[in-house]
Amino acid sequence: MKKLISLSLTTLLLASTVACSSTAPDNKGAAASNPTISNSAASSSETESTGWKPEKDINVVVAYKAGSGTDTGARILCAAAEKYTGKTLVVVNKEGADGKIGYTELANAKPDGYTIGFINLPTYASLATEDNSPFKEDSITPICNHLAEPSCVVVRKDSQFNTIEDLVKYCQEHPNEIKCSTNGEKASNHIGIQLLAKMANFEVTNVPYGGTADQLLALRQGEVDISVPKVGDVSSLIGENGELKMLATYTEKRLDDYPDVPTLKEKGYDLIYGSYRALVGPKGMPQEMVDFYAKAFKDAMEDPDNVEKSKNAGLTINYMDPEELKTFIHSQFDFVNTILPDLF
Repeated sequence: MKKLISLSLTTLLLASTVACSSTAPDNKGAAASNPTISNSAASSSETESTGWKPEKDINVVVAYKAGSGTDTGARILCAAAEKYTGKTLVVVNKEGADGKIGYTELANAKPDGYTIGFINLPTYASLATEDNSPFKEDSITPICNHLAEPSCVVVRKDSQFNTIEDLVKYCQEHPNEIKCSTNGEKASNHIGIQLLAKMANFEVTNVPYGGTADQLLALRQGEVDISVPKVGDVSSLIGENGELKMLATYTEKRLDDYPDVPTLKEKGYDLIYGSYRALVGPKGMPQEMVDFYAKAFKDAMEDPDNVEKSKNAGLTINYMDPEELKTFIHSQFDFVNTILPDLF
């Protein structure tokens, strides 16, 4: 099982490198200090005006509640993007069913350029591969990737666990006693804890909350013992005055912002994992609309105001153009099809 996970994660990382040769979720601290746009995107030629421009406000579907990590990033980017789209971008929260409600609405929307939205990867892929899922890989039209976020293991500041070794040992000796909050059944953060549990040979009880905001609230209120969110989701909760402490990160190297926090890799668990947040439209969106939005959001991501606000929010900008994103989404489906049957 360890070999299978290692090989599959290596495949995932190689796919992400091919799709986007810049900021990946392996050095979040450095990226947070100086959010960057992908090298490939920066060197690509500017998209010429296609002649299509929106004539009314645009709905941007977020499949999670207001205040969630996805929602926060979406609102920061959309605020910056309005001067490049020329119209108001209305963030529409369609939370529920671990993201299925919002993703279904996005996939079923009319491809007229006035409904786009965010998907989280690999969550979208894991939900799309479920039996009778109302959306599939080809239910969406890739526009561009926005963020790359590495995962981490966190506990309350008053927790009995002060190191990742403490936690792993206890879980091994007390199967299923430890409760772990996640952002949904088989969602990104559920996958994150299961990857570690399988590799370290322990079992925990999953408590799904349908979104990262509620997942972390449950931890802060003592309803659960641990959680595996993305680093950016807890940046404001870690530190001397924070409510949580970080035990380990799923990164290649220690993060610049958290130099005292070890990586799982250095503790013997070769796990590099995180989530991506991407903009997509419904299936059938015309290429001229895709090109318009890809350029508008690329310009918005490079906007100094957006860069500063993203930095302050602990977000790692990771632009991929439509073709790069399409390739990356496919790699995420390969990842969940390979890994998930052994995790759940």
